[in-house]
Amino acid sequence: MTITINFCMTTLVTFDRRSRVPFYKQIYDGFRSAILTGRLRRGERLPSTRALARELNISRLPVVNAFEQLLHEGYIEGRSGSGTYVKDSIPDELARPAAALLRVGSAPIRSAPPHLGPFRVSLPALDRFPLRLWSRLVSKHAKQLTVEQMAYGDAAGHAPLRRAVADYLRTSRAVRCEASEVLIVSGSQMALKICALALLRRGTTVCIEEPGYPGARDALKGTGARVVPIAVDDEGIDVEAIGRNARAVYVTPSHQYPLGMSMSASRRLALIEWARRSEAWIIEDDYDSEYRYASRPLGALQGMNTASRVIYIGTFSRVLFPALRLGYVVVPHELMDTFVRHRESIDLFSPLLEQLVLTEFLTEGHFSRHVRRMRALYEKRRDTLLRGLREHAGGLVPYNTDAGLHISAFLPIGTDDRKVVHDAARRGIDAIALSSCYAGPRPKSGLVLGFGGTSERRIAMACRTLGEVLRAG
Repeated sequence: MTITINFCMTTLVTFDRRSRVPFYKQIYDGFRSAILTGRLRRGERLPSTRALARELNISRLPVVNAFEQLLHEGYIEGRSGSGTYVKDSIPDELARPAAALLRVGSAPIRSAPPHLGPFRVSLPALDRFPLRLWSRLVSKHAKQLTVEQMAYGDAAGHAPLRRAVADYLRTSRAVRCEASEVLIVSGSQMALKICALALLRRGTTVCIEEPGYPGARDALKGTGARVVPIAVDDEGIDVEAIGRNARAVYVTPSHQYPLGMSMSASRRLALIEWARRSEAWIIEDDYDSEYRYASRPLGALQGMNTASRVIYIGTFSRVLFPALRLGYVVVPHELMDTFVRHRESIDLFSPLLEQLVLTEFLTEGHFSRHVRRMRALYEKRRDTLLRGLREHAGGLVPYNTDAGLHISAFLPIGTDDRKVVHDAARRGIDAIALSSCYAGPRPKSGLVLGFGGTSERRIAMACRTLGEVLRAG
């Protein structure tokens, strides 16, 4: 059924329930097009999200998602006590109708809004980031850039940032490292790619957790290595199942992705002993380690290692904001030259301005204060999600909720989690199918639900919508 929405005698949105395009995207596209073409004039009042949802006979969540995206991109604005309006002054680059269609050579590239709906995984609370402080630091360092700093940078990273990262890791994560062992990279995905290039060859065996992070699986397979999934249980990866022929093993011991448990001390010691005996490497991704709600943050596995067999990966992008694209690898001295060489082959060096700003953000204590503030906020958002699932989506059973910015929840046996994700996406929800995290033939069905980047109000609304999706089958 196709519905045409009329507002102020102007056709705005053609809404098709049978379309594969998610509901919120149809609403977003319709209003955006109406604004760009002048069918909705600047300063014109928009219908309320509640009224629009009622007219479409859908939940408010897709409408709220569409309006929040338009608000984020500068097309509309909210006026306290008055409603929502088309902005009086739309930036020139938005007002041009051609802005949605870019060209590189003769090939058109259509831009699309990012998926920022409820339950988006690995998204922090962008609305609570200290943007004014960060902007002030950016302005300060941009004005102070020297000619030398505008030239090529050090592939290993800005030396003061490497020192700041080493100081932070030693005090906050119990990592054993010096600045000379820290390599600055563009996020954890680049770190994984460098690990693969430096450690693996075609045909060598590398083990990963099952279920595990698909991005790690893809990066490690890129060298032609044989990737072997090893099952996890409540204590982490099954070390005895790894075998002595593996060249490396990838683990997320502080907060296992996606199931959320922490690796027990006995498993950690067994894994380190396996690496020592096998002369193999442990790639430790310290995923979501900053946020624990049942206890203090656990120390890194790397800090327990005295044989220098652990390569430690972390990122600031998930803690601060994804567009920052800065992370780090702690590399044993004997491998550092190899890692730097491969880092250069991928991207030469990370942008210096961001490194300068992040250095001051760390050394002046802003980072630690931000993490402390966010820990309390994320605990509230987690509690809201768990309460909402209990009240509206009882068929989902959360597995581990002690840490991180997401939870995994199992669906009843026989439920197609990919279909659930598809149906939820049509209503503006960005969940991940748990089965997509399995490399083997017997995946479990469930959902991976992020809560860090979604307000408590939207989480509650999304839980109701998710319950409707599950009941509709």
